[in-house]
Amino acid sequence: MAKRSSAPRGTEAAEADGNLYRLLGLAIRDERRRQGLTIAQIAERTQLSRGMLSKIETGHAAMSLESLSRIAAALGVSLASLFRGVEARGGGAQHIKAGTGMEVVRRGTKRGHTYHLLAYDQGPHKRFEPFLISMDDKSEAFPVFEHPGTEFIYMLQGKLEYRHGKHTYLLEPGDSLTFSGQVPHGPERLLKLPIRFLSIIIYGDPREVID
Repeated sequence: MAKRSSAPRGTEAAEADGNLYRLLGLAIRDERRRQGLTIAQIAERTQLSRGMLSKIETGHAAMSLESLSRIAAALGVSLASLFRGVEARGGGAQHIKAGTGMEVVRRGTKRGHTYHLLAYDQGPHKRFEPFLISMDDKSEAFPVFEHPGTEFIYMLQGKLEYRHGKHTYLLEPGDSLTFSGQVPHGPERLLKLPIRFLSIIIYGDPREVID
């Protein structure tokens, strides 16, 4: 049997990624124009260049979650409202191809510890956040996390000890762990690399959540 080429898969991933940025750019442009703001005004507020903002609005430049957050703040809107603009233009379902989830830098994380956001909440309040977390550096010192809601972890690859409060849990492929996010938690020891696991944070009372 002939070996399947990987080229089409890469093309599909690039198209999916480009489509998301294009729709986000249009949502940003629409909101800016609705408020009667110029690109120069947004550039001053975000410390991003006018050229970069123009490329973002036309879908010709990728953006990090940090840049997107700065743009949302400059417009005085939440990230959720920008993604509602994406939904209005692109339909209700989110299809995130493998490898195209937006990379997120969480406070305290360093090299070898990567978060990819697998869905972008589009409602008025943040209800859940699904991440694919990858760990490839055994020497990394890991931070302690605390956040509202309930977190669910499902191990895909590797082995680690995970701390929640005063207890540690051995997690191997197929294992899961569910816990309150308000109790300090995080990786304790990486036992077998590489490590991949799904982390889904489900928020409760939306009054506890900041968009």
